[in-house]
Amino acid sequence: MIIVVPVDPPRDGLVLSSLVDRTPVSESEAVALYEAAATDVLRAAASSGGDLLVNYRDAEALPDDHANGDPEAEIRALAADALPDVENVRFERQVGSTRAARVGNTVTHLLEREDAQSVGVLEPTAPLVARMELDGAAMTLRRHDVVLGPSTAGGVYFAGFAETIDFTDAYDAPALSTLSARAEEADRSLGFAPTLPTIETEAGLCATIAGLDARSTTDRPGGETTAAIVEELGLVVGPDRDLDRG
Repeated sequence: MIIVVPVDPPRDGLVLSSLVDRTPVSESEAVALYEAAATDVLRAAASSGGDLLVNYRDAEALPDDHANGDPEAEIRALAADALPDVENVRFERQVGSTRAARVGNTVTHLLEREDAQSVGVLEPTAPLVARMELDGAAMTLRRHDVVLGPSTAGGVYFAGFAETIDFTDAYDAPALSTLSARAEEADRSLGFAPTLPTIETEAGLCATIAGLDARSTTDRPGGETTAAIVEELGLVVGPDRDLDRG
């Protein structure tokens, strides 16, 4: 399986903007959280049995306020900091005007032009993901055409494909039901990966923090970079299950 991680340049106001709008997390803190989560995700993908492809948005695909600088260099630097060696990591720019178009173009190209057996799109905001989930998803893709990993609020942290679907508006909320419907419309068999949260929303970040705490208590590996930033920022799950400062 080729594991595609679509990474945005970690810039204030660009990454985790919904989290900034709805929680006490500042733009600079959101950048730190995004970089940490992407680091953990890239490490999990690199340690799996799949081939890692980092898919980046260049200046042309970014919002006007962020269409500057060198996004590719920023993302390559993030990957180089995350991984001991990036020699075998592919870096390719995203093509398309919407999220669904960019994912669809990448998946379709890899399956149809490069004859990849399967392609998994892994969100950089799911730091609890581990090799076990990724290798398990690859195995499930041998039995099913499409495999989805459910996430917070009807989203997906993982979407795997052994066959293409119609990606038009496929990532419109809620992505889980939209992608499922597209798979059914294309007569593709559908399987599921374990559910994991992303840090894109308050509920998802709280679930991630709780998961990191549980792993720390049981000495289970995974998400260490995100856990360190969460501790540094003093973020905790409050008594009402909302985001709080410790």
